[in-house]
Amino acid sequence: MEKKVYVLLADGFEIIEALAPVDILRRCNLDVCTVAIGDSTTVCSSNNIKVEADMLMGDGSALREGDALILPGGYPGYYNLCRSATVGELAKHFYNSGRLLAAICGGPTVLKEYDIALGKNITCHNSVEHEMEKTHSLNRCTVCEDGNLITAKGAGWSVDFAIAIARRLVDNDTITKLFQGIQFPV
Repeated sequence: MEKKVYVLLADGFEIIEALAPVDILRRCNLDVCTVAIGDSTTVCSSNNIKVEADMLMGDGSALREGDALILPGGYPGYYNLCRSATVGELAKHFYNSGRLLAAICGGPTVLKEYDIALGKNITCHNSVEHEMEKTHSLNRCTVCEDGNLITAKGAGWSVDFAIAIARRLVDNDTITKLFQGIQFPV
């Protein structure tokens, strides 16, 4: 059965943090769906690049059976994710049910906002570390994995973040083919 991955897009998202995982995971033959959290499938990135999402989030019920949920950062994208109770409930559902939850840059602030993975090891963008230090154990690494939670510092580590997610969802042969195809240094 093909694994399903959802990438949430809020106005102001960081383009590389959202689309690098989409690209890498689709190269691994995963079913990746971009989801707009607003009222339109057209979502504008933090750098004014318009992206057409695959679907609208609605109440989030259609997404609950996915295998992974990705929360990109970018400003004000991560803030817009935090303001959505539906995003918070969905992220909590993924984490509590043992499904993969991944957040990059400012995206981990959703964890704090909705009391998800309290005390777990995370990393995040330097600009939001002060918000996270009271609820999570900050790790200064670029990509941090703790159980079913993957976090990353920011845009510069988007491909590494995507590969960490891929390693959890596909077999080693698929990862080897991915590395060969994109000429990723091993």
